[in-house]
Amino acid sequence: MQEQTNTAGPAPDYDNQIVRWWVLSTIFYGVAAMLMGVIAAFQMVYPSWNLTHILPHLSFGRIRPVHTNGIIFGFTLSIIFATMYYSIPRLLKTSIWSRTLSRVHFWMYQVTLLGAVVTLLMGFTQSKEYAELEWPLDLIIAVWWVIMSLNFFMTIKNRQEKHLYVAIWFYIATWVTIPILFIVNNLAIPSGLFKSYSIFSGTTDANIQWWYGHNAVAFVLTTPILGMMYYYLPKHARVPIFSHRISIIHFWSLIFIYIWAGPHHLLYSPIPDWAQTLGMVFSVALIAPSWGGMLNGFLTLTQSKEKIRTDAVIKFMLVALTFYGMSTFEGPMMSVRAVNTISHNTDWTIGHVHGGALGWVAGMAFVAIYYLVPRLWNTNLHSERLAEVHFWMAFGGIILYVVSMWVSGVTEGLMWRAVDATGALQYDKWIEIVEILQPYRLIRALGGTLFLAGFFLLIYNVWMTIRNAGSGFVAVDLREKA
Repeated sequence: MQEQTNTAGPAPDYDNQIVRWWVLSTIFYGVAAMLMGVIAAFQMVYPSWNLTHILPHLSFGRIRPVHTNGIIFGFTLSIIFATMYYSIPRLLKTSIWSRTLSRVHFWMYQVTLLGAVVTLLMGFTQSKEYAELEWPLDLIIAVWWVIMSLNFFMTIKNRQEKHLYVAIWFYIATWVTIPILFIVNNLAIPSGLFKSYSIFSGTTDANIQWWYGHNAVAFVLTTPILGMMYYYLPKHARVPIFSHRISIIHFWSLIFIYIWAGPHHLLYSPIPDWAQTLGMVFSVALIAPSWGGMLNGFLTLTQSKEKIRTDAVIKFMLVALTFYGMSTFEGPMMSVRAVNTISHNTDWTIGHVHGGALGWVAGMAFVAIYYLVPRLWNTNLHSERLAEVHFWMAFGGIILYVVSMWVSGVTEGLMWRAVDATGALQYDKWIEIVEILQPYRLIRALGGTLFLAGFFLLIYNVWMTIRNAGSGFVAVDLREKA
């Protein structure tokens, strides 16, 4: 994939300023949201950390949605937008259609995030997973999403490069799908400034919620991150993507299958059996396109495998692809009824989600930050060594977190099902299970702390890099320094 200047038209004027803002937004919301997550993890181990008797705003029930929304919509969307504003004009060899709209998008987004933190800590919520925000913030989100999408679609319309690279197709899937999911799931009747009631009820409400909830994972945490993968992997490794054909098959099959997988969150619920089975079947089918994309990434890396030993960014790519493959195998497996009966509502699900969030999403976000910062501030990264240390701290934190949650979750699920010779529950007191799981949850908290500590190394590295801005960026082959 090359970014050559098109001599047939005017030279593009790339807007690096807006990309810088989004990168800094990524770092800010990332560290804030992860700090909330670490606090919440320790609250699960030490209930006194909830501080409900002093400040109820810092209880687990309020910190947890701040953490999840901060990670998904603060940290993740920020780095996605940073990548979009950087890569799309370069891939299309044209300037962004409207710099004004890009800045309106950025500041409306910041207002949304500030409003989310304040309202969630105050206890205002729709009580829907990944859709907790109340209706005034939902309206603001809808407005800036339209503004953002219009800007990018007009940029595509004005492109000088007629070929649409596959990364852009993954971005388009997000622009088109998220508004449909978001608007339908958030249809509600306001009963005040900070309260509303869904127009849906019962099983219909549950089905629509998880049609949205699972596809928020699909079209926020998957498709745009895959777009990032297809851009940064060949760019940083300096090799072509292994197979463009596989990338196209990966895109169309993933988009078709993912949208129907939501009901696997509702197994053994009152929704019709056929809907549950449909969700299960499509979830299992997701393995094929997901692993096709993963293998395309791995085979691309094999063309530059000698760099894995010396290049921390390549290491992050390798781990991100690994956890993408693991998560997209584990999720379909957990959607099978026989497995779901053990895994559902246990720490196993938490481990699965964070394997994808920390390994895949955060891994690719770190790739993007390390790639963009030197180029945006026209200087080389302050310390490749610190990036290497960050990698090992992040990887160690992920392993501690995910493995402890796997063990805790399976233990929890089996204890719920355990019966004595009379058929009575062997563990009929909830506190018994909580006490047994406490050591695993402590390991989870320590793993999250290690991961967060690695993030602080990234912040220091980025800060020192920015301080040296303007010294000139020169691409370095780290193998020559090994």
